[in-house]
Amino acid sequence: MTERQRANGGHSGPGPSFRRRALLLGGAAAAVGGGTAAALAARHDDPEAGPVAVAPPGAETVPFHGVHQPGIDTLPAQAHAVFLGLDLAAGSGPAEVRRLLRLLTDDAARLMGGRAPLAAEDQELPALPSRLTVTFGFGPGLFDAVGRTEDCPAVVRQLPAFPTDRLDPRWSGGDLLLQVCSDDPVPLSYAVRRLVRDARSIATVRWTQRGFNPARGSEPAGTTPRNLFGQRDGTANPEPGSTELAEAVWVRDGPSWFVGGTMLVLRRIRMDLDTWDDFGRDGKEMAFARRLDTGAPVTGGTEFDEVDPRAVDERGMPIVPASAHVVRAKARTPAERMLRRGYSYDDGPTPDGAPDAGQLFAAYQADAATAFVPVQARLAESDVMNLWINHVGSAAFVIPPGCAEGEFVGQGLLGT
Repeated sequence: MTERQRANGGHSGPGPSFRRRALLLGGAAAAVGGGTAAALAARHDDPEAGPVAVAPPGAETVPFHGVHQPGIDTLPAQAHAVFLGLDLAAGSGPAEVRRLLRLLTDDAARLMGGRAPLAAEDQELPALPSRLTVTFGFGPGLFDAVGRTEDCPAVVRQLPAFPTDRLDPRWSGGDLLLQVCSDDPVPLSYAVRRLVRDARSIATVRWTQRGFNPARGSEPAGTTPRNLFGQRDGTANPEPGSTELAEAVWVRDGPSWFVGGTMLVLRRIRMDLDTWDDFGRDGKEMAFARRLDTGAPVTGGTEFDEVDPRAVDERGMPIVPASAHVVRAKARTPAERMLRRGYSYDDGPTPDGAPDAGQLFAAYQADAATAFVPVQARLAESDVMNLWINHVGSAAFVIPPGCAEGEFVGQGLLGT
């Protein structure tokens, strides 16, 4: 048996390394075998084989290919997320970026399906993806590298400065975004490791931000998750699958390479949890204008009712302060609507014992200039929650549309 045959499991055909090189060069690559979520979920049709095996919860997958990229309106939001900001190597041009995106697209499709990337032999780690999703975003540097500088929206190239910003460069910017989410940190860790490994020759990691939500199943399905302030977070999002969500999130008018995509603004928000913990419960509810236990407005109703800013008490005094967070954050025009996704982060206590924790706030919208920017301007101007939060990181990306099988993410922008 030759060395090539031994490396390929005894077969004489081209091995994983060969197929990997073909992918890098733009050729077609055959799928590798191995344990997959689909195989784990397969029905055994032999009536004498005993009970039909039930697929474990971790076998659940999210489709990669489609009109839109996965991981944006995927519901419920997964329990774990990693946001990676990458910088392209100096001198990278269209050919290098195209090659990188082709390879990472193939990796993402395999990983989301419960399969290892080409040339990877450890099939067990990705076999239960637990609704793993991989989402790609393009920053200004990528547009510059591929010679499409003018196609980068101005708001993505430079968000306005807000008076409450305390931005740290180590959490800001980036040429390429990888957003990787899963309900299980094991396949998530594996996916991040393999994606970064495959990007290493063309890009370097600028920052890594890890976030989490309540464990899936810890509360009834459909329950709005809580953030580290203890508040229900995401109540006012557009209804899943609704026309309102589609109009708020997806680009409908614009260049063909962008239609079906969206924009992401990612903000790292540090919370002063020590001070918040010592604040009275009534004050906490008034600062947000919603009750901590149910998420219902302090003006009455259920969680999904809107706060009534005109409500008054028995003395005729306003119940809700004009600076309450929900009042300032509410969309005042259809153009201000967006899909808000929050992931908590906790990097442990600082040397003096204070918590370094907060939220990774991801806002998806068709146009950040008409949605995120005016809403954040209002919040920066007068939001009582500014007493307990600081925006310490900021990045904006174009999220291109999804792709069909045989294509790669961003193909409409870069060509084949």
